[in-house]
Amino acid sequence: MRFLERDDTGEFRLTKHPPNDTNSEIPPYAILSHTWGDEEVLFKDLSDGTAKNKSGYAKIQFCGAQAERDGLRFFWQDTCCIDRSDNAELQHALNSMFDWYRRASKCYIYLADVSTHQQDIDSSDRELPAFRQSRWFTRGWTLQELIAPTMVEFFSKEGLRLGDKKSLEREIHNITGIPLRALRGFPLSDFSFDERKAWAEKRNTTREEDKAYSLFGIFDVHMPVLYGEGKEKAFKRLQDKFHEDYRALAKLWSTEPRDPRVEKKRIELAKGGLLVDAYRWVFENPDFDRWRRSPESRLLWIKGDPGKGKTMLLCGIIDELERPVIADGGNLAYFFCQATDPRINSATAVLRGLIFLLAQRQPRLLSHLPENLYASDDAMAWVTLSKTLFEMLEDRNLKDTYLVIDALDECAIDQQKLLSLIAQISTVSACVKCVISSRNWVQIEEQLATVAQPSKLSLELNAESVTAAIEAFIQHKVLHLSRLKQYGETIEGKVHQYLSSNADGTFLWVALVCQALADPDVQEWHTLEVLQTFPPGLDDLYLRMVHYIKKSKDKLHCKRILAAVSVVQRPINFRELATLVKLPDSITSYRERLEKLIAICGSFLVLREQSIYFVHQSAKDFLLAFGWVFPQGTEDVHHIIFSRSLNKMSPVLKRDMYGLKEPGFPIDEVPTSSSDPLATVRYSCVFWVDHLRDSISDKDALQYNTLDAIQTFLKQKYLYWLEALSLLRAMSEGVIAIRQLELLLGRADQRQLTAFVRDAHRFALSYKWIIEQAPLQAYTSALLFAPASSLVKKKFKAEEPSWINIKPIVEADWNSCLQTLEGHRGSVRSVAFSPDGQRLVSGSTDNTIKIWDPTSGQCLQTLKGHIDSVLSVAFSPDGQRLVSGSYNNTIKIWDPTSGQCLQTLKGHSGSVWSVAFSPDGQRLVSGSYDNTIKIWDPTSGQCLQTLKGHSGSVWSVALSADSLGRYNWGHDQTWINCNGRNVVWLPPEYRPFCSTIQGRMISIGCSSGQVLTIGFSRDV
Repeated sequence: MRFLERDDTGEFRLTKHPPNDTNSEIPPYAILSHTWGDEEVLFKDLSDGTAKNKSGYAKIQFCGAQAERDGLRFFWQDTCCIDRSDNAELQHALNSMFDWYRRASKCYIYLADVSTHQQDIDSSDRELPAFRQSRWFTRGWTLQELIAPTMVEFFSKEGLRLGDKKSLEREIHNITGIPLRALRGFPLSDFSFDERKAWAEKRNTTREEDKAYSLFGIFDVHMPVLYGEGKEKAFKRLQDKFHEDYRALAKLWSTEPRDPRVEKKRIELAKGGLLVDAYRWVFENPDFDRWRRSPESRLLWIKGDPGKGKTMLLCGIIDELERPVIADGGNLAYFFCQATDPRINSATAVLRGLIFLLAQRQPRLLSHLPENLYASDDAMAWVTLSKTLFEMLEDRNLKDTYLVIDALDECAIDQQKLLSLIAQISTVSACVKCVISSRNWVQIEEQLATVAQPSKLSLELNAESVTAAIEAFIQHKVLHLSRLKQYGETIEGKVHQYLSSNADGTFLWVALVCQALADPDVQEWHTLEVLQTFPPGLDDLYLRMVHYIKKSKDKLHCKRILAAVSVVQRPINFRELATLVKLPDSITSYRERLEKLIAICGSFLVLREQSIYFVHQSAKDFLLAFGWVFPQGTEDVHHIIFSRSLNKMSPVLKRDMYGLKEPGFPIDEVPTSSSDPLATVRYSCVFWVDHLRDSISDKDALQYNTLDAIQTFLKQKYLYWLEALSLLRAMSEGVIAIRQLELLLGRADQRQLTAFVRDAHRFALSYKWIIEQAPLQAYTSALLFAPASSLVKKKFKAEEPSWINIKPIVEADWNSCLQTLEGHRGSVRSVAFSPDGQRLVSGSTDNTIKIWDPTSGQCLQTLKGHIDSVLSVAFSPDGQRLVSGSYNNTIKIWDPTSGQCLQTLKGHSGSVWSVAFSPDGQRLVSGSYDNTIKIWDPTSGQCLQTLKGHSGSVWSVALSADSLGRYNWGHDQTWINCNGRNVVWLPPEYRPFCSTIQGRMISIGCSSGQVLTIGFSRDV
């Protein structure tokens, strides 16, 4: 970046910062915004000494003099600090312009067509027509020059100050139509593409393409400048790049994105709005101040009991930090955990939210997103997402960044992993700081003890400040009630006094009492009587709410609703509630009546986005510990949900529920409809087996009526259920569910049902992939190619396609192949199980390595790095490392968890055909086309020994044969042996190009590119 530097004589010279041979920081500088005239000073004019001959030199003199008055030695002006004859420099400048203006200490806006005649808008007349009509407000490039800098000052052509962006914001808003929030420095990512584009609609540029190029910074995109392409193509590229970034972020989720900003607004709305006086105290707190100002203190833990206002406190901290941090080019990301919502109660959900906001606000960070973002919540998703977050936080261009995570205690899944990651983040970079909140849990304190110099802010130890904040909250709530109910001065005062006397430092208590007082059934003259019934303390208040529900004529209905909502796997909506809970048709047929029931339970439940949630985690905790809603235990409620799910699914599930008609209709093109046939049973389709499992205690066995119900459902609806799972994008969950059912039936003496479920599991495993891609293939290829003896095939024979009159001859029974894993684009040359059997790795001629979940068949990760075919793969004995040998003579050692290549070993002069770890993992052996065997130290990468003696290629190596077990290959690999005897003959198309054996599990890589898995239940 070039600057103009003013010397002591008043002359100017061009300087470059930082210099090419140093790593020094860019110094503070001023920047000029103006409209171009006829005689602007260009880069070449300063170079050849003719600058002073042009009238535009006066602007340089003005900017230099004003910068000097502001104590700034350097300043920048677009006309002469860019060498426009250098295309590469021009490209860089146009893509960097927004950032340059944002980083400026001062931005001077020089209005050449506004004359003040000694009139200062700040001090006198603000109605200056020339200011409103200035050409500066109509130019394209000046839009980002107005929005990007924090400190913007306007000057007349005489060089007199007219005001600044803050003092003139209302006038600027009226002139430009730019929202005040944008002018005040709120993140531009809070505004949609169309909103931001509209700000430039009435602005003009000399070159038509600049209409789009001048918006690079407004949309935070970087793309080539192609003068001559025309305005329409330029805007099309800009819009495509913007939406490409959004689509990349949307891949973080398997369903709809969970934008933390939306969640924050929802929380604030649900709690009656964010009250400044309720959180302002924290900015004067010494613990908070030390965390904010000390470079060594990078983690702040705000802790307190339930209902103390931690969430709203963090909302306030976010609001106060967000604008100055974003305005300075930094970043701020946050996440709100909620235990009652499985979409936001896991460690991976937290990572997704943080990554989303970081990249959404600074799209250049999108470069760190991997190809596979793992929208599911399995172990590999955690690994990939945590690696991505670390890469973002280690980005060399990252400025001050804040991460805020609320309610860590409500992270129900992988909480320890998240705590460990937070501790690690605190050591990543000096520019990254974290704020977290939780209850006073010992396990959280122990985990955070590893962080150097953590700051702790206890709400209990700051009781005086919290009490003052609650007093402000009470005043706000009582004023609202007074207006709503038209309280007199006496009642208003007594309500205020009662709340203040009994709040005991708990915002939630105040909120729940005020919610009850706001009930339309509570008249103004009943207020004081009702008020006295609310005891202090959350548990006592919840108990009072239970007694209130017990007095209702709908107490049985409310009890059933509370019980169901307490045990469901995710929040349910009204239509799902009517499915899972026994309620009269006279209620379930009317939405407003269901809403009335939820309102009766209002101190426990709340409606959000058409779904039912607990008002607070403490409400759910209370009900689960309180016996009233579970008189026969939670198992009974689970059984009711299971039974009702089966009963309600049966009439809904049928062939082609969405009317797709075409057998190959792709799932990605299935239209969404407001009249969804599956709307009432979406929850049931995915979770009915989970509730069956949870309905069985350790001592219980499945009852015969339950077994009969399961058998009837599966034999009548199984294929339709698979179609529904595909439509719901839940086939993986379905495969796991049917396997879980198979295990549950191990307790029951029901051979016929067990046989059918086992067959159904094989059916789902075998055809999961194609049913996922095209739901109606459940009736086509799945039935067509299933073995003749398949119980599912026989039961649903009537569903086979009638338009296929000559059907292929298929196998008589299920063969030993459990699954076929598809995904490689070339032949599979090597496969291997992890030592625990939980992962399977394959190497292919497509130059990639894939790691699979052998249970579900899901590809967990694709490792890229080899430039030629991968010929051999193997896990280390502890499963912590993975080795691969390649056709290009190299060996790579990988971390199978993160997917990172740890080392590349070179030394062979021919292709590496085989690799293997020693049993203790301390040595690595490789066999090669160069006729040699090499033994390596896998830690240092050093070749310890080269064994010579073979007169041909070495195809296979091993340091121990102990891992082969009793199952093994015959000499020509046409047979599988057990204890030295042939037991399974393999047809030619199933013979291994490569293979791995783990106990009684064999995986075969075929030349077709398929990976087959065969499992044996015992030795023969």
